[in-house]
Amino acid sequence: MKFALINGNKMEAQPGLRGTCVYCQSDVIAYCGSEKVWHWKHKRKSLCDSWWENETEWHRTWKNYFPTEWQENIHSDSTTGKKHIADIKTDRGFVIEFQHSAIKSEEIRAREAFYKNMVWVVDGTRLKLDYPRFCKGSKEFNSWLESKYFRSPIWKDIFSTYFPEECFPKRWLSSLVPVYFDFQGISPFAQLDGKHDLLWCIFPGDIGGWAVVANLQRKDFIECSLTASSLLLAQDICSHIAKRNQQQRTKEKEQRELREWREKQRAEAFRQFMINPRRRR
Repeated sequence: MKFALINGNKMEAQPGLRGTCVYCQSDVIAYCGSEKVWHWKHKRKSLCDSWWENETEWHRTWKNYFPTEWQENIHSDSTTGKKHIADIKTDRGFVIEFQHSAIKSEEIRAREAFYKNMVWVVDGTRLKLDYPRFCKGSKEFNSWLESKYFRSPIWKDIFSTYFPEECFPKRWLSSLVPVYFDFQGISPFAQLDGKHDLLWCIFPGDIGGWAVVANLQRKDFIECSLTASSLLLAQDICSHIAKRNQQQRTKEKEQRELREWREKQRAEAFRQFMINPRRRR
């Protein structure tokens, strides 16, 4: 973890410091080596936050984009009493979770259910083949016909794809919140191809089987998250997807009911024809 409490204040790890865990109140010691990012570690094995993971430099880079008071904040459920440490929790209660290591689908769903008003930022450079797969799959992206209704200074492009599993890891495709993939990592590539420097967001849900994907500049994501809990109109697009899904289901239901009605009419007409000998003459 990046912070510990020293005399009630959140402090970063520095050589020789000792503090208290912000979550479990256990004693922690600053580990300041040359191979890993400086961090706090429990003095003794402790039952701390089960969702907490070892951090990478990628985590720290992202956290440092946001105010210190938003970093590593405890989020509590007033109904169940459960609590967890959110990577970023804004002053409006919006949560941003950064994910580098592998994570099970069950835990993804659990975190989304717990935080509710949140988004993910996923390290797309963890596996060597992730970015090449994305580049290959993104060739099948189609410009979304309705993207003109969501034009803003922050969204660059909005696309639809029928094969999102050819671009993104499958575990994220059933997410209930927007998932942003960062393919740049902790440092810019020597030669950017126009895709590395963008964040690529896949929205929850689909429209007729077509997933909706958008891209935006990293700086726009950061700047807007500092002032808007909706995080870049993502919720507007998600609402539109949900509305379109409902419209499509209603249309399909009406068409199915019409087909069933016509089949019943034909069946009844045939039955009357068979039992009425005058009609057969």
